[in-house]
Amino acid sequence: MYVKKSLVAATLSAIILSACGGSSSEALIEAPVINNSFTFSATEMITNLTNDVIVAGYLSLSTKANDYYLATLTLFNSPTAENLAAAQQAWRDVRIPWEQGEAHIFGPVDALSIDPHLDTWPLNTSDLQALLASQSGFTAEQVKLFNDDVQGFHTMEFLLFGDGLTDNEKTIDEMTPLEREYLVATAEVFNEYAQSLADAWTVSYDPSDSNSPAYKELLLTANNSVYASELGVIEELIQGMIGIIDEVGNGKIAEPFGTSLSTTDTSLVESQYSWNSLADFADNIQGVQNIFRGEFINGANKQGIIDFIAAADSELASRMNSQINDALTAIQAIKGEHNLPFRQAINDADARLRIQSAIESLSLVQTSFERDVLPLLAQWHAN
Repeated sequence: MYVKKSLVAATLSAIILSACGGSSSEALIEAPVINNSFTFSATEMITNLTNDVIVAGYLSLSTKANDYYLATLTLFNSPTAENLAAAQQAWRDVRIPWEQGEAHIFGPVDALSIDPHLDTWPLNTSDLQALLASQSGFTAEQVKLFNDDVQGFHTMEFLLFGDGLTDNEKTIDEMTPLEREYLVATAEVFNEYAQSLADAWTVSYDPSDSNSPAYKELLLTANNSVYASELGVIEELIQGMIGIIDEVGNGKIAEPFGTSLSTTDTSLVESQYSWNSLADFADNIQGVQNIFRGEFINGANKQGIIDFIAAADSELASRMNSQINDALTAIQAIKGEHNLPFRQAINDADARLRIQSAIESLSLVQTSFERDVLPLLAQWHAN
């Protein structure tokens, strides 16, 4: 059984520490005053976010994973430039719901270790090349037993796009029959995990217990062993957004960016083989916006975390909506007029200014969530 640790106590402790001085970094932020209670009926918001954002996203992932697997089968049976391009696009397509879903990477994706199975980075290229050099064939059953760093998204990315050093346009002539066989086997395993994740949210979250409910039911009917109340669900959602904002700004972008042109490290750039990094970053923050607004792009106007915040402070809700938009715009601007991939942008002086702007925008959003939104959990009273 998946056991969710409560974060409320830790959150409140952090606020208290800040008020008392805390660490040197915490002392720089003025502690909020927790004395203004507010009411908000959260059931509609939780229902919408669970069914129409989270579950809908995982169902999309499962559908696109199956489409991708079929595209690799077509490529295996008919190795043409057109079928390679179709498989490459199918990889990009299935990447979208996965990256957006990292804004709520809790529950089965964590408990069932699906995240490392699907998206371990960095790829172990030396072991991958050794497997391709030493084996005569591959099956899904074999690949599933391999280490996570030679399967999943980035293994398939490397096989489809090449090493990404000078371009992301691998030709069909550069793809060996054994690489295509490895690709199909890995895509089949990937498809199985994506289906398992969708099933965990919609059918049963514990494969070893046929009586366990769908994980969505734990959010929809809080007061269970995972979520003691709706407060725990809201906190999970907010912490999920904070987690991916921090990962994008301080990890995915800042680590390869370094502190200067002399300290950049392209080996740390995720999705570097396909040059899909900036799309990944944007989709991560689009996932935050999905949870924040309670809808996908151009979706119906339903409740999201913005409504919870607005019940306490409408100005804060509006300000954070703008900050998230600004962070998305800053990430999308990194490529510049020359459409630079991120691995090249970190070594371009002008692009580095745009990257720094994106980092600062993400930091601002993260600070607003941590300093201004988390304290609302202690002030909220359900209707």
